[in-house]
Amino acid sequence: MPTSPSLRERTAEPPRPSQRVKAGPPNADGGDRRRRPERAALLRRIGLRVLALAVLLGLWQLVTALQLWSPVLVPSPTAVWRALLETSGTHDGVRGYQGHTLIEHLGISLRRIFVGAGAGVVAGLVAGVLMGTLPWVRVVLEPAVAFLRTLPPLAYFSLLIIWFGIDEAPKLWLLAIAAMPPVAVATASAVASAPTALVEAARAIGARRGQVVTSVVLPSALPEILVGVRLAFGIAYSSVVAAETVNGLPGIGGLIRDAQRYNQSDTVVLGLFAIGVSGLLIDAALRLLADRLAPWRSHA
Repeated sequence: MPTSPSLRERTAEPPRPSQRVKAGPPNADGGDRRRRPERAALLRRIGLRVLALAVLLGLWQLVTALQLWSPVLVPSPTAVWRALLETSGTHDGVRGYQGHTLIEHLGISLRRIFVGAGAGVVAGLVAGVLMGTLPWVRVVLEPAVAFLRTLPPLAYFSLLIIWFGIDEAPKLWLLAIAAMPPVAVATASAVASAPTALVEAARAIGARRGQVVTSVVLPSALPEILVGVRLAFGIAYSSVVAAETVNGLPGIGGLIRDAQRYNQSDTVVLGLFAIGVSGLLIDAALRLLADRLAPWRSHA
């Protein structure tokens, strides 16, 4: 027999708005908790790197203060800083170094690297795809690619000067030849190791060879290709001084070579720092691009 509600139940007031529990968006707290360790790890890495840089600068200053070596051999950080100020503006009627500021020298070298290495990357990508998809092309091109990969840039730079003169052409050719082999090798290896099941499935539904390459093979090979691109730009950066050995001014490599002739070691060190810092920024940009284009793979 059903019972009637008690007096307490009939007279109970509904919860006031202030007493009601407010429900937030789902997983909001969980997402914050997951992001906090990542932020802490990032801050720790940044702190460690800043600390390591400070320690290295301190040791550098200490070594130069003790005068263990001549300032011509090991310039002090303050000397390099003065060289930075002198090459970044106009002092005593002299603008920068040889009429161009440091940022202008660096910009001209970066333009050469992007044009030359960019052409090498495109050529390496085409050669790698052909080597990875057509066995007879791999037999023909693989020895030539391996031969170029083992050659130091200075070994063939003199020949390029004989062929193309002393203007921009030999520099761009040198950077293109230096950047092409790593991209070709990485692309050929990645294309050849594409998942067989996916390739066969694409062929089973009627995809042509070109469609299989563009829709299946290249996306699966993209992470390795991007690693090859990073290596190519690194090699091109290490070759820029060799590329600007002859008629390299304006240019950061030409600045280093010209300063070396006059024993201006502070300017030489400054040029090396400019190459290194800009190279790190370019590599970081390429890593970010790789993470965006292939987020399913981790990158070193």
